[in-house]
Amino acid sequence: MSAPVRVGVVSYLNAKPLYYRLDEASPKVQVELDLPSRLAERLRLGELDLALIPSVEYFRGAGAGLGYEVVPGFAIAARGPVRSVKLFSRVPFGQIERLALDAGSRTSQALTRVWLDAAHGVRPGRIESLPMGVPVLESTADAVLVIGDRAMTVPDAPFHAVVDLAEAWNTMTGLPFVFALWVARAGVDLGDLPEILARCRTAGLAHASELASEHGPRLGLDFATCYDYLTRVLSYDLGEPELAGLRRFAQMAAQLGLIPRGADLVFHRPSDLAARG
Repeated sequence: MSAPVRVGVVSYLNAKPLYYRLDEASPKVQVELDLPSRLAERLRLGELDLALIPSVEYFRGAGAGLGYEVVPGFAIAARGPVRSVKLFSRVPFGQIERLALDAGSRTSQALTRVWLDAAHGVRPGRIESLPMGVPVLESTADAVLVIGDRAMTVPDAPFHAVVDLAEAWNTMTGLPFVFALWVARAGVDLGDLPEILARCRTAGLAHASELASEHGPRLGLDFATCYDYLTRVLSYDLGEPELAGLRRFAQMAAQLGLIPRGADLVFHRPSDLAARG
């Protein structure tokens, strides 16, 4: 019997619909939870076969010749405010010199630097990490990037300015922003897993009310906020607008040296055997 496909996922609320009951969907799948940045590292090391990783890590891996392949059609994206990726600043954005970046997601880290440079001409001279679990208000940096579930509960009041970075990106470019992708490592035969993932996504969105009821209390969010977040705020499709947004982001990130130049999107194609069923 062939080994199961090792699939890495994150525990954040925004990812839940993409792998809804995936561990029950097929005996060929082994689901593993980790941080987005850790999933990218484990995919690179060959510890995972497929992972939901930050989009910037796809481009870094592709640019390094790792042979990464994007599973077509899937993403965690936003076409406006996303609520879960915010920059909290104690000074006007144009005066940021010391920047603390949430350790949880490298795409959001890169987006912060891209936006500050493009919108405000700012390249902070000192960049540091905000470790997971450290309260945002404990950071003494000029500005702090906060991602994930906790970004939705940090109060705006103590800060001079707060920006939703997905909204800022959309305002600047007119395009959606893609935070994460299903990415397979080179040479992995996913078989019918893309079809299983599509069914999981459909089921996850159909059960958004269940997810909102289950996870809202833990996050300190009401049902309506969670349900709206999953069904209206986020997009789980990788269509032409999202692809255009990805390519624009890659171009701008490469100009800042955040990813290798020339990294392009390569898509996973099913093997002949899997295609024949």
